[in-house]
Amino acid sequence: MEYSPPPLFKQGASARVKMMVFACISIALLLADSHMRVLAMVRTAAGTVLYPLQMAALLPRDAIYGVGDYFSTLSSMEKQVRELRRQQILSSQALQQAQLQATENAQLRRLLDARERLPVKSMLADVLYDARDVNSRKIILDRGTRHDVTLGLPVIDNQGVVGQVTRVFPFTSEVTLLSDKEQAIPVQLLRNGLRSVAYGRGKSGNLELRFTAPNADIQVGDIVVTSGLDGVYPAGLAVARVSQVENSAGGSFGGVICQPLAGIMNNTQLLILMSTPEMPARPADEEPRALRKHNNKMAPIKEAPKEGVEGQPAAGVAAAGAAVAPGAPGLIPVMPPPAPKPAATGAAATTGANAAPAATTPAAAPPAAVTPSKEPAR
Repeated sequence: MEYSPPPLFKQGASARVKMMVFACISIALLLADSHMRVLAMVRTAAGTVLYPLQMAALLPRDAIYGVGDYFSTLSSMEKQVRELRRQQILSSQALQQAQLQATENAQLRRLLDARERLPVKSMLADVLYDARDVNSRKIILDRGTRHDVTLGLPVIDNQGVVGQVTRVFPFTSEVTLLSDKEQAIPVQLLRNGLRSVAYGRGKSGNLELRFTAPNADIQVGDIVVTSGLDGVYPAGLAVARVSQVENSAGGSFGGVICQPLAGIMNNTQLLILMSTPEMPARPADEEPRALRKHNNKMAPIKEAPKEGVEGQPAAGVAAAGAAVAPGAPGLIPVMPPPAPKPAATGAAATTGANAAPAATTPAAAPPAAVTPSKEPAR
């Protein structure tokens, strides 16, 4: 009986033979490629043909990696956006602070330049806040009596007059702005020197030149400066610019509206003038004059005595002569009465003759003093 190997053994032997053949072929190809470089084109073509298959095989892996990268990238991007927003806010705040400081520095430079040009001593003050009364135009400064601030000191900026110190506290002071209704300042036009008084108009923030003649030489655009007549503001400080002129032919006065030149409501630092301009002493008041009675008035004309009973006219004339004060000042002379008729008795004639010259002097007594008696003669 002939022996036959099992089928698995036959298959294993043939597989080993095939592997040996492939191994020999591979070794031969490797040796040929390393020495002659003949398989480069074959590898390139095989790689090109197999690339789509490789990419299709890698799709599941790339999809899994892509999903993970997407969520991780989204989270990191959100963190970066939040951080960038926070940095943007900080940068904007820093930029605003820098701009504010640049503005303050520019304003301080202008105030220092104005301070050097001022003829009087001045002090820099910061604006703390507005006054509580909304109907008034007032601000509070951080300087008070501890800094030698007193009532009435003017407050200015680099462009012109702002107001006047009206209340003083130990560490702060209250400044009434020019636009307040209760504030007035003597001014004059820079172009022609016309003097007037500027009054505040309250919430409108403007000034008004009151009591100006309708034909006054005032034009829109004229610059109004302090006149220095009040002894508070130095002369020549800029106050306002004329913005409106209303000339009424039928009215007694014209209306002039001015726009303040100083930054009344947009300043953070101001200058307080620590001394007022020196003014010459006012002359002494004149002594009151004594008023004269009946000065430049018409004196009553004295009536002539009437003839009556014997002795009565003489007594009346004598009384009139005694009442006359010769040389009374400020009175108009009185015409003498007509001469009396010759009397029967000598005493009456003598008395009448003596009384006639006395009647020629101005009379100071009232007419009732010379009224003759009306008793009937006996």
